[in-house]
Amino acid sequence: MKSELEHQFVQQLEKNQNIVHKICRIYTHDEHSHKDLFQEITIQLWKAYPKFRGDAKFSTWMYRVALNTAITLYRKKKRGPHTTDIDPIAYRIKADHYDDTEELQLKLIYEAIKQLNDIEKALVFLYLEDKNYAEISDTLGISEVNARVKMNRIKTKLRAILNP
Repeated sequence: MKSELEHQFVQQLEKNQNIVHKICRIYTHDEHSHKDLFQEITIQLWKAYPKFRGDAKFSTWMYRVALNTAITLYRKKKRGPHTTDIDPIAYRIKADHYDDTEELQLKLIYEAIKQLNDIEKALVFLYLEDKNYAEISDTLGISEVNARVKMNRIKTKLRAILNP
């Protein structure tokens, strides 16, 4: 019985692991933190998996567990001492035809999203994942109207951050 449960879990995790990676990207600043958060989310998913009843899709349940884990760790980290990461020097040879405009825009958007609070980050993440407001409200445990209002406020906030 246990090996069947493990097999089902691993299959679902492999199929939906991009969800976890995207959440890690929003809540971390470097590769090491990304790996740590991914591991912690995976552990929490495994611990909670026996209680997964299938009332919602696995991916919706996974969003909820992963976001709750990321938010919890994010809040704990904020209470600790503040450290500053030293940016490693990146050596990049650019080809003449390489256009990094989109890459730079994505970096700016992610930096703006990182300035939001934990709930706002989760809401933006789900919105960018093309989740409708019903799914967002279900995942975050807020009303659909509240999700819409918060999203409109977040859009205004992001515009202000990106266009000072």
